Amino acid sequence: MSREEFDAYCATLKAATHVVQWHGTSVWKVGGKIFALCGNFGDGHQPKISFKCSDLSFDILTEQPGIVPAPYLARAKWVQVTTADALSDDDIGVYLAQAHDIIAAKLTRAVKAELGL
Repeated sequence: MSREEFDAYCATLKAATHVVQWHGTSVWKVGGKIFALCGNFGDGHQPKISFKCSDLSFDILTEQPGIVPAPYLARAKWVQVTTADALSDDDIGVYLAQAHDIIAAKLTRAVKAELGL
């Protein structure tokens, strides 16, 4: 999934907001809380996608080639997709939607109501 496709997909998720920070990284949030990132981290030019996931998904995904615990965020069960062939675009979309839902579920009732979630 390219960065443009990543941004386009995240934009379809309810109440998702986008900022560019941390050296040009696309940062997607819901209710002010980050659920996904895409940027050129490390030594390569290939964009890397990072997202929050469930405990089970974290365990399964980090056993796959091309997916590692996300630097600085692994303790919170985030993964980083480091190669283009590690997951299909459809699978990444499913995980991004789940990341959005995981973070949205942690928002207060008032914030959820304000965002229409």
